[in-house]
Amino acid sequence: MSTTFKVGDHVSWNSEAGRVSGHIVKIRTADFDYKGYTHHASADDPQYEIKSDKTDHIAAHKGGALRKLES
Repeated sequence: MSTTFKVGDHVSWNSEAGRVSGHIVKIRTADFDYKGYTHHASADDPQYEIKSDKTDHIAAHKGGALRKLES
């Protein structure tokens, strides 16, 4: 099971462009469609929607891909 986070947590993740940081804006606990892809999520393994600090882009990741940062 992945680390759990809450809305508002400041996190970072690895992207094609390097490490990116942002704040969690939503927690998904059921499968959902986003940008043409089905993302799988459950109460035991949620996905987190994160708004990038630099670009306002919204990304969706599981907890295992995220690292909590100091706010």
